[in-house]
Amino acid sequence: MVFSLTTVVELINTGTGGREGLGDVRELEDFVRRRMVSGVPEITPADLAAVRELREAFHEVFTAPDRATRVRLLNTLLGRTRITPRLTEHDGFPLHVHYFAPGATVAEHLAADCGVALAHVLVEDEWERLRTCAVPDCGQVFVDESRNRSRVYCDSRTCGNRMHVAAYRARRRPVS
Repeated sequence: MVFSLTTVVELINTGTGGREGLGDVRELEDFVRRRMVSGVPEITPADLAAVRELREAFHEVFTAPDRATRVRLLNTLLGRTRITPRLTEHDGFPLHVHYFAPGATVAEHLAADCGVALAHVLVEDEWERLRTCAVPDCGQVFVDESRNRSRVYCDSRTCGNRMHVAAYRARRRPVS
């Protein structure tokens, strides 16, 4: 489940920050390989378009203003997805559940596995953990896994540090 949440976050973030991270089929193939998405047939330009559309749907779920909207958006997404749960072991992973139907495209695969992972977050009433980075020009999403749900930056080493340095410099600036 955590692996699918990480995958959906990385997928969404391929379209944030002003750079298209899925610019061509090769970049989608790299994403599939990096995220170890199994059982995917040859990737085509049509798959690229479908995954970009799916990415936008997932982004809407993450950035929805409230739980009810997130539930409605995710139900719509899952309602368009062929889901066939089955237990599997492969590539050194222990026994786990795949939700995508046999022969599914890469977009269907991602919609099923990542959609179900997000559904579990909502069912467990943890929807507030789905966040967007607090840095105004960042736009990256993340799942806040902190105990007290206090994380506000996608990465404390980059965005967090950048904001802390900016605040420090603002405090040190002489008042005119």
